[in-house]
Amino acid sequence: MPAPRRPREQVALDATDKALLRALQRDGRMSYAQLGPLVNLSAPAVRQRVQRLLDTGVLRVVGVTDPLALGLPLMAMVGVKADGDVRAVADRLSELPAVIYVVLTSGVYDLLVEVVCREPHELLDLVEDAIKPIDGVRGVESLVYLDIHTHRFTWDVP
Repeated sequence: MPAPRRPREQVALDATDKALLRALQRDGRMSYAQLGPLVNLSAPAVRQRVQRLLDTGVLRVVGVTDPLALGLPLMAMVGVKADGDVRAVADRLSELPAVIYVVLTSGVYDLLVEVVCREPHELLDLVEDAIKPIDGVRGVESLVYLDIHTHRFTWDVP
């Protein structure tokens, strides 16, 4: 399922919203009762704030998995050059089970596609049998990850 699109208009955040976001970046499982004292609000007031952040698309709460722990040791970024409607190509790529991330870009590639696989031949099959045949794909380059140096989920809320 494709990620929800970002809000078209910037959502105004006050200091309390930002503090809630920072706390949830550190621990997305914090209860409203735990969050309340951090921002000087009652649990029901925190629930309303968090719900507004969710409804506006500023915040998404998800479980982050470790591909290695799931038996998917081969990760790669696949650069895709496309003709025609790049969004249609992105939609098709997003339907592939091995695809975990798709972004539209400018520069050498029209799309960057992050994939997870069990073995090298699975990546080969994915590229040759699933990605290249998609209408609009005119070029593919696979960049296999040797190691993940930084994988950050917390960054300062502007």
